[in-house]
Amino acid sequence: MPSVLRDRTYRRLFGAQVVALVGTGLATVALGLLAYDLAGAGAGSVLGTALAIKMVAYVVIAPAIAAVADRLPRRTLLAGSDLIRAGVALCLPFVSQVWQVYVLIFLLQAASAAFTPAFQALVPDVLPQERDYTRALSLSRLAYDLESLLSPALAAALLSVVSYDRLFVGTAAGFLASCALVVSAVLPAPSERGAGSGGAGASGAGRAGAYAKATAGTRLFLSSPPLRSLLAMNLAVAAAGAVVTVNSVVYVRKFLGLSAESVALALGAYGAGSLIVALALPRVLDKRPDRRVMLAGALLLPIAFGALGAITSAHGGGWRWPALLGTWAVFGAACSMVLTPAGRVIRRAAPERDRTAVFAAHFSLSHAAWLLTYPLAGWVGAQAGLGWATAALGSIALAAAALAAHLWPAGAGQPGDTAVAVADMVAVAGRGHVHEHEHEHTGLIPGHPHLRGARRAGAGWRHSHHHFTDEPHAAHG
Repeated sequence: MPSVLRDRTYRRLFGAQVVALVGTGLATVALGLLAYDLAGAGAGSVLGTALAIKMVAYVVIAPAIAAVADRLPRRTLLAGSDLIRAGVALCLPFVSQVWQVYVLIFLLQAASAAFTPAFQALVPDVLPQERDYTRALSLSRLAYDLESLLSPALAAALLSVVSYDRLFVGTAAGFLASCALVVSAVLPAPSERGAGSGGAGASGAGRAGAYAKATAGTRLFLSSPPLRSLLAMNLAVAAAGAVVTVNSVVYVRKFLGLSAESVALALGAYGAGSLIVALALPRVLDKRPDRRVMLAGALLLPIAFGALGAITSAHGGGWRWPALLGTWAVFGAACSMVLTPAGRVIRRAAPERDRTAVFAAHFSLSHAAWLLTYPLAGWVGAQAGLGWATAALGSIALAAAALAAHLWPAGAGQPGDTAVAVADMVAVAGRGHVHEHEHEHTGLIPGHPHLRGARRAGAGWRHSHHHFTDEPHAAHG
């Protein structure tokens, strides 16, 4: 993984992601404590509502931004989003009413909905080689784990000397540092294959209406078995993530009667599990298919919910605190098994010109799952108790994992099939016929889904199919 950090542009972008997420991690802890101050035992309900508003912003804003992203300079979009997020974070210490939290959370997350898909679509252009991109995905997962591991630990240390509202200042500092790193990076221009006007797809996209542009990525997602399965796995991940994010403060402060610092430790355990898996996955994914790793993670989540149910039903015992930490770590590990390879699956399935739209669709659709699970975790936990919330979310995780396995059977609908099919349809629309094109690949690893049916040819692989200008075929025009 350190090899990808030798790329100056990626190094700065990764640094921007890290400092922004450290700031976000501080805000996660501070927001939970702010909700507890404003609502007491109803903090879970307040957090559930605030996070549901966050998901509404993600679901609505990301596709809208994707529809106009090709008209905006990448640096302007990323840096502007960071500046908005910094400004909102500086307002959070001054709120005194719950409704004010809701308004500021919407503004903050609307800016994040513009930043994140644009950032995700940029990385494959900076690191076009599959091996480098896989390691970048693992590093990205590690960066997200900082939100759940290092930043809560930092929050715990800061809480010993300052009040929690000062943590929001750290959040703003993280976003400002991210903005500075983005501005200092030399960003690649959008690919001519994706942005040019010479192909049928480009001219068709130019004529498409705003609605068609906003939904193009979603239509591609729903047409691919691996991507449909990914949506189901995202629902299982959302069930686990919701119980950790929304109810950690309730489990620690009310159920176990522990301190505010212990909330940070619980969130840190979740991050530790995710981090350990993210470190191991690049080598695992060199030898194991994405499907096997991702489905194993999805199926592990219902097992972790069973353990959480046992903890929740217990009426006492000192074992509950370490057991909760262990369960949170398993949740983190299983979620990382699903989320880390997701970018590889999306990248292979998406034509390059549609990459931003497809990443935005994934961002929006995956967070629609959180829109369900966040309020469910908060409202059911507050009204019926933690046991019922655990049962409801565990049932969702079990059903979603089973559906994911059904939607992506072994050997069927590999990533890349949809992209080729889309290219064929574009070619048919533009020329009325297509021709098979025999060519050789030398940069793809053995086992890459695109190489199914290919034959060895020296150091590479030869096969033929309809002409397609995605990233693996860049050298063939």
